[in-house]
Amino acid sequence: MSTAAVPLYPYQLQWFLNRSRFKAGMFSRQSGKTFTTTLEIVDDCFGAAVEGRAERWVILSRGERQAREAMEEGIKRHAQAYSLGIESLESEFVGDQGTYKQLEVILPGGSRITALPANPDTARGFSANCFLDEFAFHADSKKIWGALFPVISKPGLKLRVVSTPNGKNNKFYEIMTGKDSAWYRQTCDICQAVRDGLPRNIEELKAALNDPDIWAQEFELNWMDEASAWLSFDLINAAEHDQAGDASQYQGGPCYVGIDIAAVRDLFVIAVFERVGDVLWLRELIVARRISFAEQDELLDGVMKRYRVMACWMDQTGMGMKPVEDAKRRYGDSRVHGVMFTAPAKQDLATKGKQSFEDRRVRIPMGDLPLRSDLHKLKRETTATGAVRFVAERDAGGHADRAWAIFLGIAAADFGGGEIDFQSAGTRATADANAVTEDGFGTVAGSNDFVGFA
Repeated sequence: MSTAAVPLYPYQLQWFLNRSRFKAGMFSRQSGKTFTTTLEIVDDCFGAAVEGRAERWVILSRGERQAREAMEEGIKRHAQAYSLGIESLESEFVGDQGTYKQLEVILPGGSRITALPANPDTARGFSANCFLDEFAFHADSKKIWGALFPVISKPGLKLRVVSTPNGKNNKFYEIMTGKDSAWYRQTCDICQAVRDGLPRNIEELKAALNDPDIWAQEFELNWMDEASAWLSFDLINAAEHDQAGDASQYQGGPCYVGIDIAAVRDLFVIAVFERVGDVLWLRELIVARRISFAEQDELLDGVMKRYRVMACWMDQTGMGMKPVEDAKRRYGDSRVHGVMFTAPAKQDLATKGKQSFEDRRVRIPMGDLPLRSDLHKLKRETTATGAVRFVAERDAGGHADRAWAIFLGIAAADFGGGEIDFQSAGTRATADANAVTEDGFGTVAGSNDFVGFA
């Protein structure tokens, strides 16, 4: 088709009109990359119906929720714009590694579009045109690529790959930086999108996000250096799951808590993990700034009521002495453990944490940008004397405080704890999610909220 059935900005129209067999697009967040690519897919199926044939498309997204969004907000919405009646189907895809929710629509003329979470199972399961959505964030992107490419090698099958950057250790980076002529490559950062008419206030968004690293990668499309990062984006991607960070998913199992203490400059963070089998699921991540010690105690008391906490490890450094002492008095030495953040202690915490990520024994919320930034900004350095230290640039988003709370929670689980009597007080109400004062903020991972920006 030469035109689109819905209005597009120039950069979107450029992507839509190019019908190369292999296309890779690197676009800013909030620029409509999934919207535009699903429009091309529907347009392709519409054109096939006009010619009396059918097309087959598969959308592989980073998770089940994203696959559903691509289908509901993209494919079905565009089909309506084209006045196409569709049949919607939901089924299960059974692969070697598990069972996945499979969403499908059938369009007039017999064209079929399927949306699934991406993994090597689903990548090799279809001989069809394929759309890899947010490919840089797919866990095991290189394995997915190895499973997928032989399938789409059949002449005539098309491949669409779009994403924002996510470090350099993934297949998307290799595709976008390649020098071959086989691919059509297009980039559009937030500045280009706004120049083309996308209604966004760049300065307002940048100030509200308040994290230079996230802004540089997600909006200005810079490749972040992975060389010195303690946790690579690949490790972080592999730990993300749709159902992590959702307190309502708590199953009543044993929980382990990590707390990074702060009162003025940095963030106060509580990370709550539930052990399910041999995997630690982050059930709740409470983040607050500039709240009193009394308010911090109240947040911990709430966690202790809602969860069956076996062990709670707390940052005892400096101002952490009194909160740890108070917590021990309320909940006992057998459950509360204070950690002095000496260089050897931080190395031990970071090593245990990284090992759990490498062993795939941790699940964290999908797409939580501040959490991803904290986990990735932590770096390991060796001093002139040969000593090892872990550092993170202090910025408006904190001092890798979420990462240290995560590592403390993992260490608490590694240590274990005694059995306790427990009756849950229920999941935390959304209204209680933010612990704030006049110039502070708070979030809970289950909501994926970041005050001032979403």
